[in-house]
Amino acid sequence: MKAALGRFFLFACLASASASAVSQPKSDWELKLEEKEWQEGEVKLPDYPKPENLIEFEASMATNFRFFVDSQSIDVGGGVVRYTLVARSPSGAENISFDGLRCKTSSQRVYAIARPDKTWAKLRDSQWKELQPKTVTRQHFALMRDFFCPGAVPIMSRNEGVDALRRGMHPNAISNHTNPNR
Repeated sequence: MKAALGRFFLFACLASASASAVSQPKSDWELKLEEKEWQEGEVKLPDYPKPENLIEFEASMATNFRFFVDSQSIDVGGGVVRYTLVARSPSGAENISFDGLRCKTSSQRVYAIARPDKTWAKLRDSQWKELQPKTVTRQHFALMRDFFCPGAVPIMSRNEGVDALRRGMHPNAISNHTNPNR
């Protein structure tokens, strides 16, 4: 009887320990604390983009601008996906920036903009801003949703990002696009 009681007690302890080891969802307080404590590491600016490394992607059918990501600039780490974005107008004028996406918070940041002499100008007061599917930020929103943060999870490598851009969408992306080519 004592042996049976001992085995029962041991079984109950093991069951209790394994139940507590199961991951529980974090509370809002825990999530806010993690966010407050998050620190971004040092950011290294990439080389100026070369035309042969640009991969075009569709941001929206509602714009006549063309958007490209420099495949060599994609950098993944610390919960952030960084990339060089080229926005080209119908007349050929270009705006080039080095940006980042935080998938966990759906936010975007501009680190630097390109100068005419093909160097970077770091932004002094660059802040993370929540990303909305608005006209002004639709290219960043499309990159987050369709290529670099599928299901709000950051890609694991530059190659994964390049593959998603070349395919026209990440295979795990959940998108509202109605493009028949996707």
